[in-house]
Amino acid sequence: MAGGNNVAKMSPRQRMINLMYIVLTAMLALNVSSDVLNGFNQVHDGLHRTNLTMSAKNDVQFQYLKDLYEKNPTKVGPWYEKGVALQDMSTGLFLSIDSLKTAIARQADGPEGDYTDIVNLDDLEAASVTMLNPTTANGRRLRENVEGYRDFVAEMISDSTKRAAVIEMLSTEVRNKPGTIGPTTWEEKMFDNMPAVAAVTLLTKLQNDIRQAQSEALSNLITNVDIGDVRVNELNAYVIPNSNMVMRGGKYTADIVLAAIDTTQRPAVFVNGSRLGNDRGHLELTAGAIGKHDYSGYIEVTRGDGTVDRRPFSSSYTVMEPMATISATMMNVLYAGIDNPISISVPGVPMSGVQATMTNGSLVRNGDHWVAHPGQVGSEAVISVSAQIDGRSQPVGSMAFRVRKLPDPTPYIPIKDAQGNTTHYKGSPKKISKAALMAAETLGAALDDDLLNISYTVVSFSTVFFDSMGNAIPEVSNGSAFSPRQKEQFKRLKPGKTFFISDVKAKGPDGITRDISPMQVALN
Repeated sequence: MAGGNNVAKMSPRQRMINLMYIVLTAMLALNVSSDVLNGFNQVHDGLHRTNLTMSAKNDVQFQYLKDLYEKNPTKVGPWYEKGVALQDMSTGLFLSIDSLKTAIARQADGPEGDYTDIVNLDDLEAASVTMLNPTTANGRRLRENVEGYRDFVAEMISDSTKRAAVIEMLSTEVRNKPGTIGPTTWEEKMFDNMPAVAAVTLLTKLQNDIRQAQSEALSNLITNVDIGDVRVNELNAYVIPNSNMVMRGGKYTADIVLAAIDTTQRPAVFVNGSRLGNDRGHLELTAGAIGKHDYSGYIEVTRGDGTVDRRPFSSSYTVMEPMATISATMMNVLYAGIDNPISISVPGVPMSGVQATMTNGSLVRNGDHWVAHPGQVGSEAVISVSAQIDGRSQPVGSMAFRVRKLPDPTPYIPIKDAQGNTTHYKGSPKKISKAALMAAETLGAALDDDLLNISYTVVSFSTVFFDSMGNAIPEVSNGSAFSPRQKEQFKRLKPGKTFFISDVKAKGPDGITRDISPMQVALN
C-alpha cells in the first residue's frame, strides 16, 4: 500500500482494496497445510531410521577395515589411515548438523525443544534465525563444511560414476528460477522462510547423504585392499538404495549386494520369500501407500566346498505424497480481461513433463510459465496439475483461485515534465501549472499501484468551473479529449484557482465501462 501523500489522495474504496491485499497476503503466508507438515514428520522419522541403519552399516565396514589393519598393518596401513580420517570427519559433520537441528527446535519450541518432536511445526522464523543470522553465519559455515567434506570424500572414490554421483548428491550449487532477481545462496534456498519441521527434515536428509557418501568411500577403501581372504571369512549383505525418498506412483530402486563377491559366481537374492528375476541383485518396487515400508530377505552364495552360505538383510523406504507448487504472481486472485501470469512446478519433474488445466477459463503455457485467462467473474477457477512420473501421467495437485473484475482506475492528466517525459497529474493536493494544463489534450485513467499496471480508455467526462458568484459551470468533453469550451475555460482560470473533473466513465480491457472517482485540479 503506497505511503506518504499518496494515502491522502486515495479514495476510501481504494484504501480498502489495498488493505485487503495486505490481509490476504498475510493469510496466504500463514496458510500452511497441517497434512503437509505431518507428512514432513513422517519423512523425517523414516530418514532418521535410515540414518541409524546407514551408521550401523558404516561402523561394520570400518570395523572390518580395522580388523584387516590389525592382521596386516603394513599392507592395510595407508587405507586404514584414510578410513580413520573419513570416520572422524563424517562423525564431526554429522554431529554438527545434529546440533543445528536442536538449535532450530529450541528456537521454535523453547529451551526444551526436541527436533524429534517439534511442537510448532509451522514456525517460519526458527530456521531463518538459526541458519541465516549474519552474526553466527551457521548456514554459510554449514555450506563450507559440506563443500569441504564433498571434496575430501570424492578423492577417495576411484570409480568415476560413483564419484560423480557423490559430488552431485552433496552439491551446494543453486540454480535460480527464471525471473529471480539476484543470486540465491544454498543456505537461503534451504532455510529462508522454511517451516521448522521442513528445515529439520532437510538437515536429516543431508545427514543421510553424508552417510551414503561415507559408505561409498569406505567401500572403495576396502576394495583397494586385497579382499581375496575376505570371501572365506567375512560376508555381509547390504542394501544400497538409489533413493530413500520416493514419490507416490514412482518406483523405489535398490541394489542388494555382498560387501565382497566372486565375479565368477553371482549370488541368489531372495526378497520377501521370492527370488529376484536378475543375477545382479537389482530390486525395483512400485511405491504405493504413503509412509515407511519395510522389506527383508537373504542372499545365498556357494562356498568352495559346495555348501551354501545364507546371509540375511533388511531395509526400508519411505513414500511421500507428490506435491505441486502453484503460485499466482499477483496472489490467489485472477482478474478477468487481462493476462494473469502463473508459475507451476513439480519437484523432481522437468517442466516439459508438467501439464496443467483450468476450469472457468483457459490456461496457456508460455515457455516455462503459464498465462491464465479466467471466465466468469465471481466464480472460482481451479488449476489442476499432472506430471509424467515413470512414463505415465499422474495428478499431483490443484489450487482454487477467485475470479474478480478489475478494480476501478484513477483519472489523471498526462503532462510533460522539464525533461520532456510524460507524467500523470492526479489532482489535489498537488498543483499544476497553467501552461502544463493548456498543453494537455486528453484525460487518461489507469491502475498503477505497483500490483496492477493497466491502462483504461476514457469514454467521457465533465469539468465543473465556478464563476465569481460561486455558480457551477459544467462543460462536457469530446470523448477522452478536452472540448474547445473546456479549453476556453482553462484560459480564464487565474493562479490558485481550482476546478473539478467529474462524471468520468472509463472502459477497461475486460470490456466493462465504469464510473470512476472525480478529481480536483488546482493551479499553481
